[in-house]
Parts: sequence; structure tokens; C-alpha cells
Amino acid sequence: MDDGTSAFGKLAVLMVAAFIDMLGMLMILPLLPFYAKSLGAGGFVVGLLVSSFSVAQLLSAPLWGRFSDRHGRRPALMVGLGASAVAYIVFAFADSLWLLFLSRIVQGAGGGTVSVIQAYVADATRPEDRAKSLGWLSAATNAGVALGPVIGSWVQLWSKHTPGLVAAGLCVLNMAFAWKYLTETRRIAAAGADGIPPVRKGSREAVFRVLSHPSEPASRLILIYALAIGAFQGTTAILALFLAWRFGVTENTIGYVFMYIGGLSVLVRAVFLGRVVDRFGEPRLSRVGIVLLAAGLLGLSFSRDYVTLAIAIGLLPLGTAFTFPCVTAMLSRVVSSAERGLYMGVQQTFGGITRVAFPIILGIAFDAISQPSPFWISAAVVLITLTMGRDLEKYAPRVVKG
Repeated sequence: MDDGTSAFGKLAVLMVAAFIDMLGMLMILPLLPFYAKSLGAGGFVVGLLVSSFSVAQLLSAPLWGRFSDRHGRRPALMVGLGASAVAYIVFAFADSLWLLFLSRIVQGAGGGTVSVIQAYVADATRPEDRAKSLGWLSAATNAGVALGPVIGSWVQLWSKHTPGLVAAGLCVLNMAFAWKYLTETRRIAAAGADGIPPVRKGSREAVFRVLSHPSEPASRLILIYALAIGAFQGTTAILALFLAWRFGVTENTIGYVFMYIGGLSVLVRAVFLGRVVDRFGEPRLSRVGIVLLAAGLLGLSFSRDYVTLAIAIGLLPLGTAFTFPCVTAMLSRVVSSAERGLYMGVQQTFGGITRVAFPIILGIAFDAISQPSPFWISAAVVLITLTMGRDLEKYAPRVVKG
């Protein structure tokens, strides 16, 4: 295990790379529903577009995880960034729905490296610091969430092609930065310093283990993550359509909504997450996060003015900040370090399945039931995950510092 200074240096480099990556992604994502709508798409097709990314991601995530376990985190990340650059160029010149789908699929295949980034953080930090470190990493990505949509809204005024081309340029810049400054951590993971015997599994075996042994701690953590992230991101897929229907939001103003969400996420994850993890522990805090996330989703459906909308949206970054870093940190502690990349990939696979299913289901609900119904469905699913978080304290005990 690296000492604290070395670990922080690795994390800082990764945070910069993650920020630039998310900045480019969020320049594009809020514009996608409006571009698709201009090509004749409705809520269902927008859901399919969002899901196509996740289909490619869920298929590639375990492979990237296993690849990074065997050959290193750094080369896997470089390939993923290259795939994103290609995807953004396709998006820039997309004049049909099938090209929009192609750009999402290419980016999703490279997006399977999310698990590699999580494994990198787990490699370089102590178990008791992982939730905090993952929170800092997600704070960097959420800074990209805050700035990307606004920049995307600005540059699309110059030309329809500009957001995609700028995002592609950021990816190339990010590749150069990562190549120069990002060091390898795989040998740390291979040492098995956490004391868990490295019994290696294949990707398929690990995936089916979650289904055949759902009561195991790793399986439960993966399922909590998958259901909650799917419900949350499913509503994100149709959020622009909902806000356009109820509040008249357009492609010129949607960026400010995401800037608000991203800004709150940065604040919570960078300033408060580490303190509350130390105080309450990962299992308990993850359950608090689930309740806050469900409350925010439900509150969105009933928002009638900008005050209630701001309050409801404000609960979302609190809920996601307290839930996902804690769940991922606990998963890194209950599996062997030699299989950390694999299981992070499996987590992304199950998360990918729900990110495929929920945008489609919620898009259909938006079209066929009512505009607020997707948020009711998502809130109910998030609350169901509370039943899976029982007795996790015995597997991820709180570390008292000092």
C-alpha cells in the first residue's frame, strides 16, 4: 500500500483526468434529448439512446476490469479515452438517429473503464479511506457535471457541430495528460496486501455468482448499486423532457439545471462526505443516502415552482454522494484485491443492465402513463434497496481514527 502522500498524488492526477473526461461527456449529454427530438424522437427513443450507451458499457465493463487486473489500469484507461474521442466526432456530425446511436455505443464501449478508475482508487488508498477518496474522485467528475452542460449550451450557439468537436479535443488533451502523469497501480493490487486470498474467477463466473448467491455481501452491494444507479440515471434521461413540459426548459437553459446539480455534488463530496463517513460509517451512511435519493426523486414529481424544484433537485446530489461512494468502497473491502478490477467491472455490468432498462421503462411511462410517473417508479425502486443493506456493518466496520 502506498503511503499517504503518494496515494494523494495518484488520486490528484486521476481527479484531473476524470474531471476533463466528465466535462466533455456533459457537454453532450444534456443536448442529446433535444437533438434526438429534432430528428423526430420521443421519450421512448430518447430512452433507447441513453440505454445504448449502457448496453455497450455493461458488455465491456467486466472485460476491461479483467484486462486491467492482468495488464494494468493505465492502458485500459487510455483506450477508453480514445473511444470517447471517436464517439464525440461521430456525434458532432450526426444528422440521423442511427449516427446518434452509433456515437453512444462507441462511447459506451470505452465507458466500461469506469470500473478500472474505481479499482485504481482502491489500489492506491487504504480501506478506511476509500469512500472518502471515491467521494473526492466523484467530486471532480461532478465539477465536470456542473461546468460541462453550461459550456455545451454556449458552444452549440456557434454551430451544431461545435459541442462534439470540443468534447473530442478535450479527450485528446486528457489522453496526453494521462500518458504523462498517470502511473500504474496494478502491482499493488496483485500483492494481496488486504489479506483476502486471490482466488481468480472469470467474468462470466463472477456475474453468475451475484445471481446464484444474492445474499452474499458482494452480491448485495452490487445489486444495491445497480438498482439505485439505474433508477437515478433513468430519470436523468427524461429529466430534460419533464422540465421542458412543466417549466419550459430548453436546450439553451438545461445546462444551468445540471450546473446546479453538479455544483452541489462537488460541495457535498469534496467537503462533507469524508467527515460524515468517519462519523457514521459506510453502511449507515449509504442507507441515509438511499432515503435522501428517493425523497428527491419523489419531490421532483410534485414540484410546481422553482423553489420546490430546487429543494427536490438538491436532495439528489446528497443521496447519490452518500450512497454510491460508500457502496463501492464496501465492495472493494469484501473482495480480493487481485480481483478488484473484475468485481468493479461486474458492478458496472449490473449497473449497466439497469441503466439500459430504466431509461426505456421510464421513457414509456413518460409517454404512456404520465409525465411525473417515472419519478414515482424510481423512488419506489430506490427504497426497495434498503432491504438489501442489512447487517453490512459486520463486513465493513467503521474505522475510528485518532
